[in-house]
Amino acid sequence: MKSYSATIVFILSLVPLIGNDRPNVLFIPIDDLNSWVGHLGGHPQALTPNIDRLAKRGVSFTKAYCNAPLCNPSRVSLFTGLLPSNTGVYGNGEMMRDKVPDAVTLMQYLRAEGGYTVQGGGKTFHGSSLNDPKSWDYYNQPNRNRRIRGERDAYLPEEAWAPWGPLDVEESELFDVKNVDWAIAELGKSHDKPFFIACGFTKPHMPWYAPRKYFDLHPIDDIVLPDTLDNDRDDLPYWGKRFAMEVHDVSGARNFATHGEDHDMVTKHKQWPRAVQSYLATISYVDAHVGRLLDALDQSEYGDNTIVVLWGDHGWHLGEKQHWRKHALWEVTTKTTLVIAGPEDVAKNQLCKKPVSLVDLYPTLLDLCGLPSRDGLDGKSLVPLLKSPEMEWERPVLMTFGYENHAIRTDRWRYIRYNNGGEELYDHDSDPNEWKNLASNAEYRPLMDMLKRSLPTTNVR
Repeated sequence: MKSYSATIVFILSLVPLIGNDRPNVLFIPIDDLNSWVGHLGGHPQALTPNIDRLAKRGVSFTKAYCNAPLCNPSRVSLFTGLLPSNTGVYGNGEMMRDKVPDAVTLMQYLRAEGGYTVQGGGKTFHGSSLNDPKSWDYYNQPNRNRRIRGERDAYLPEEAWAPWGPLDVEESELFDVKNVDWAIAELGKSHDKPFFIACGFTKPHMPWYAPRKYFDLHPIDDIVLPDTLDNDRDDLPYWGKRFAMEVHDVSGARNFATHGEDHDMVTKHKQWPRAVQSYLATISYVDAHVGRLLDALDQSEYGDNTIVVLWGDHGWHLGEKQHWRKHALWEVTTKTTLVIAGPEDVAKNQLCKKPVSLVDLYPTLLDLCGLPSRDGLDGKSLVPLLKSPEMEWERPVLMTFGYENHAIRTDRWRYIRYNNGGEELYDHDSDPNEWKNLASNAEYRPLMDMLKRSLPTTNVR
C-alpha cells in the first residue's frame, strides 16, 4: 500500500487558497440505519419525508451494503477506502492508526489534493478513532445530557424499563440536535475554500429514545412486525446459529445467560411492537433534523454546488431470523441506506438496483470532486451508476464480520462462508427473506465455487 503520510504536510503547503470552484461535500452518516426509509420501502410504516426528498435530488441505491456489520470496522473501511480483510480492523476495539498507521483517509486526501477544509461533528468514526487529528481541521462534539444518555432516565415513564421509549424533553437538549445546529451554522458562513462537512447522527443506535412526538407518528396499535419464520435457524451452520443468538437483556437483569437470548427476551416481555415502534420513531427523529440540514443548505450560497451523501453504517435486525441488532452477515444485517445527490450530471430521482458497497464512496467522491484517483483503494467509483443507474454493473460486494467470515452479494445471490468452512447460500429471486439455506444442495456447488472466487485472498489479523 502506497504511503502518503510523509508528504501530506508538504503537499498541503503547496495548495493555494483557491476559490470555491470544486464542489463542496455534505456528508451525513447515520448510526445503525438499515433500509427502513420511505422511498426504499424497507418497512411500510417508515416516515422519512426529508431523506425521501433528498433521494429525489439524486440517486438512491436499493442494494447498498456495508463493509462490516459493526460500527468501527464499517467506518474505518469507508474512510480509508480499504476492506476489513486488508486492515485487520474487525471489531469496535481496534484503533485505526494502530492497524493502518499510514492510511490516508478520505478527508486527508481532500485536504492534500483538493485544498478542502474538512470539519466533522457527532458520530463519524467510532470510538477512539473519532477525533483522528490527521483527518480534521476541526471536530465538533456537543456535550451530552447524561440523564438522557443512560438507559434509566429521569425523563422516562416508569413503564419504559426497556432500552426504548418516548422522551418528554426539550428537543434542543439532545446531542444530535446540537450537532445539527453546529453544521447549520457552518453552512451559513462564507467559505473561501471548498468544504467537506460531516454531520454524523448517533441515532437510531440504541437506546431508542426520542421525543414523544415521533412516537406519536407510529401508533403502537398499528405497528407491523417483520416477517419471520419460526424454524429459520434450523438450516444454519454453527456460526450462523451463534451469530443469531446474541443477547441483550431488556429486563434490566445483569446475568444475561440466565435470561435467554435477544428474541426470546423481547417476545417474553411483549416488547416486539414497542421495539419496532421505537426504532421507527428514532428514524423519524433523525429524518426531521436531516430536513433542517437540507433546508439550511438550500438557503445558503452553496446549495447549487454541494454534493450530499447520506448513508447508514450497516443494517439492523428487529426479529428477522429471530435475531436482533447487527453482528451477522445476512441481508438485513448488512443492507443500508445510501443516497448521493449533487452535480448536474448525477441523475435525479432515480433508484439504482445494482449491488454497491460503502467502500466505493471514497473513489466516488474523488471522482465527483475532480480529484486524481488513488492507487490501492479497494472500492470502485460509482459515478458511472450515478449518471446511468440502469447500466450493466457486474461487481460482487464483499462483507466481513470478524476474521475470515465473509459474505458475497451479487444481484441475485448471497453466499456466506465462515472461518470454519460453514456455508450459507440464498437465492434472492425466490427467497428475499433468506429463509432457505441452499448450501447443502449439491446442485449449487458449482455456483458457490464461483462465488468463492470473490472472497479475499488476504486476511490481515
